[in-house]
Amino acid sequence: MHQGRIADLIAAAQALPVEDAIAAYRDWIAAHGEDPLLYAAAFNLAVLLERDGRHEEAAEAHRLAAQRNPGFLPPFISIGLAHERRGEVVQALEHWQYVSATLQAVTRDGIAIRGSALKQMARLQEDLGAFAQAEEGLRLALEIDPAQRDVLQRWLSLRQRRCAWPLLEPPAGMTPAALLRDAAPLTVANMTEDPMLLLAHAAACTRREAPMPEGFAATADFGPQFHRLGRRRIGYLSSDLRDHAVGHLTADLFRHHDRQAFEVFVYDCGIAREDATKARIRDSVEHWRDIIALDDDAALRLMREDGIDILVDLNGHTRGGRLGLLARRPAPVIVNWLGFAGTMGSPFHHYIIADEAIIPPAAEPFYSEAVRRLPCYQPNDRHRIVAPTPGREALGLPEGAFVFCCFNGMQKITRYVFDRWMAILRAAPGSVLWLIRGGAEAEAALRGQAAAQGVDPARLIFAPPMRNAEHVARYGAADLFLDTWPYGAHTTASDCLWMGTPILTVPGQSFASRVCGSLVRAAGLGDFLCRDWDEYEQRAIALAADPAPLAEARARLLAGRMTSVLFDTQALVRALEGLYRSMWRDVTTGRLPRPALQNLADYLELGSAFPLDGAAPADAAALSARWRAALARRDAFSPLSPDQRLWPAAAGHAVAA
Repeated sequence: MHQGRIADLIAAAQALPVEDAIAAYRDWIAAHGEDPLLYAAAFNLAVLLERDGRHEEAAEAHRLAAQRNPGFLPPFISIGLAHERRGEVVQALEHWQYVSATLQAVTRDGIAIRGSALKQMARLQEDLGAFAQAEEGLRLALEIDPAQRDVLQRWLSLRQRRCAWPLLEPPAGMTPAALLRDAAPLTVANMTEDPMLLLAHAAACTRREAPMPEGFAATADFGPQFHRLGRRRIGYLSSDLRDHAVGHLTADLFRHHDRQAFEVFVYDCGIAREDATKARIRDSVEHWRDIIALDDDAALRLMREDGIDILVDLNGHTRGGRLGLLARRPAPVIVNWLGFAGTMGSPFHHYIIADEAIIPPAAEPFYSEAVRRLPCYQPNDRHRIVAPTPGREALGLPEGAFVFCCFNGMQKITRYVFDRWMAILRAAPGSVLWLIRGGAEAEAALRGQAAAQGVDPARLIFAPPMRNAEHVARYGAADLFLDTWPYGAHTTASDCLWMGTPILTVPGQSFASRVCGSLVRAAGLGDFLCRDWDEYEQRAIALAADPAPLAEARARLLAGRMTSVLFDTQALVRALEGLYRSMWRDVTTGRLPRPALQNLADYLELGSAFPLDGAAPADAAALSARWRAALARRDAFSPLSPDQRLWPAAAGHAVAA
């Protein structure tokens, strides 16, 4: 009888407008105060109130449901969220811990509810800097259900940020190869410099995130646009044109475009929050389009109405990117530049912009896009605001010490590089290593590693976060910046060079491992590029013993601020416009490159089995030999088609449409 009454209520409420349904549930609850199924009515009422944006009322209904049936767990998830909204993090965690600890029948719903509680706890713990607890919660969530790519990616990201080595220690029921295949592209770029594996992995991510849509434009569909007279219309798509590394790099870019030849549109798909960098960029462009709230269909219509000729993707495989939109091809030409340090492995990105140092000709087969080059691929801002550099005492640095510095994020610090740093510190008495703060757990882990290698942990000094103007200023207090591998300094490097602090770097095999070398060379400091990691270590030790060459290098950097290639944004824009003109000639004359994507699933399957944890840098010949051996073995089992890369022999990779 009780079930019949609640069933009648639910059926009737589904046919009512939201406000009437809410009133019906309230009336039923008031009239059936002793009904054992009242918890279900209260829960449904809470769901309706949440949909109506009435979160506090919804929380009260969830509390009633939880009181009437403590074994019914879904309300506890929502009650925790209500506490979090009020800043009551302890109470929020208590409710989610209750769910995760309460035994449930092993049903799909029970597993899903416990997994949801674990994920909510981990999200809040991560925000609070409790990375180890968050990581453990995500591991448990993965053991409940390994098929949660978003959870796996967060878990691996946390391990990298904690410097938890070895990185690929899989949860129960998973393998290192499975972890690698489902990792985020930036995570993998921080793990390996193998450009073939990075291409295969990027292509798999694109296939998952942006499969072929039902509606997309082919080159021929833009035919009328090819005959349009007037300025070329260039679109820039980004979620990061704000107080973000990409925003800082491009702050002075757009105003230099030739408005007689180019009409510039910026499509902001980021976060609805104002800051000075966003305002400056918006004021410098002809057309600013806010598409934050637009779905892909609406954004596509807007770009088509604007008649964009060349669309530059400043996100790539990074947070906030709009791959689903790009897959529909809003413009005849799509370009990958700046936001993601690597290839997209997509069928709809036609070009990648780099420079000779980042992608030398021999490396082109490892990029799905056709490579186009600038004198230096990274724009910069000569008009940046930088505070005065404080004295060392104010920064927590010893006055008389030689200060090695690396302000790259913790996720970029690998075991291989850290071991090299410890060897440098052991051989350079009185020196310190100045790192950016990454949370108490990561700092403790690195100090523990230092102690284990015979280095006083106090020689590792961690700098707190600061506003950009103050952050950049403090580079001037360091003697020498030490780069990381396989993902080196990018914006961090240009900030450091602007402040006159030299950088030691070893260009690797991947895009992300070669950017720093490109920037150092473009700043006029090519003599600080090292051939290998032995030279890197030896030169760091020698410079700590005799810092005189650093004074000359610092003077060279400061003198070159207004003349070096690295900081000449106006010249970069002229070169960029030249690339846009050549791309437009390609598409209008039937020579638009088509990405070659053959065999990439096979490459990923084979490459996922390669050992990555703790791996040392390898030269191109060694990487190629490893791949060819694996490919030959695969071909002996099941024939592979020629792919213009490593099977059966490397060749050019871009073919005309």
